[in-house]
Amino acid sequence: MTSSFPDTTWDRVEPEEAGFDAELLSVAREDLETTPGSNDPRALDTYRHDNPYRVVIVRGGKLVAEWNQGIEPGRRVRLRSATKSVFSSILGIASEEGMISSPDDKVVEYFPEAVDVLPGEGPKTGRHGRHKDRDITLRQLVANTSGYLKPDEAPGEVKHYQTYGMNVLTHAIASKYGMYDVSDPEGSPGFKLLIDSRLRIPIHASWTYYRKNFDLHEDAKLANFGYFPGVAATARDMARLGWLWCNYGRWKGEQLVPEAWMRESVSPAPAERDADPESGMLDGYGLGFWTNAAGTLWPSLPTDSFAALGAGGIAIWMCPSLSLSIVEGPGPFHRSTMGKQLFPTVVEAVEQNA
Repeated sequence: MTSSFPDTTWDRVEPEEAGFDAELLSVAREDLETTPGSNDPRALDTYRHDNPYRVVIVRGGKLVAEWNQGIEPGRRVRLRSATKSVFSSILGIASEEGMISSPDDKVVEYFPEAVDVLPGEGPKTGRHGRHKDRDITLRQLVANTSGYLKPDEAPGEVKHYQTYGMNVLTHAIASKYGMYDVSDPEGSPGFKLLIDSRLRIPIHASWTYYRKNFDLHEDAKLANFGYFPGVAATARDMARLGWLWCNYGRWKGEQLVPEAWMRESVSPAPAERDADPESGMLDGYGLGFWTNAAGTLWPSLPTDSFAALGAGGIAIWMCPSLSLSIVEGPGPFHRSTMGKQLFPTVVEAVEQNA
């Protein structure tokens, strides 16, 4: 189908014009508001109150549906770990710009302070810099296979979903651009300037930023491995990211994120491709994105689909073959149920009219 890109506002289109079966799309919304196992109106009201949600559906670059229950459309919500997909995009851009020679460079080449964490300065007992951490690459950080500060995890060998490693990734890139100073983490311009100039402004988004640290002991060396640079966005701004990624990093006539990097990012990371299927590592993670390339994450969904996911039901899901992106969150869903309820019904509503 013909695709377009929004300027400062989204163009709206009726579901039928975008190729949806309108009745099936209504079913998808009804499922969001139906409490399991009860037809009691009072139970339904309680369920809706306790399970607010917001959903935006985009197809072909146009806004097809926007559903809100208990959450104002203009409210900005923290994307949490879905921001890690943004980090991945910036790593690809930094490499394309020549600021990062290669994603396979060692992190200490850009941010040696990453391993300057002595015993007692890490986030937990036994977590501190070791010689093996000097071999961690930027790719391993974004793939969550770095084993950063973990005593029994060699770089690139174990999948371990981790925020501290992602923080180090952002500090390494921002340091190269002169935007992060470990001696003044709160006074530094920070990674947000890269997100702003390379992504937010070009796609006409209006999200804001926050810095987040876990509540750790007073000797924790947070400037080295803390200070998560988070994004807080409306559902429509999340949809802009989704549409950018659905087009493999292209926005209008400009390739904002290198296409080759985007395609690599939404394929299983090397440690997962090489893992023994019995090890439990093949759970569908690429380079900062969750991926259905192996058909195991969401068996009922197209294998070219992928997502940025965060705690609290945050999801930006993309399916390039259907020119489709769905934003959900915050909401009552999590990674396992999204692929069983909302997404399959919306996909069926498109495929029914194909």
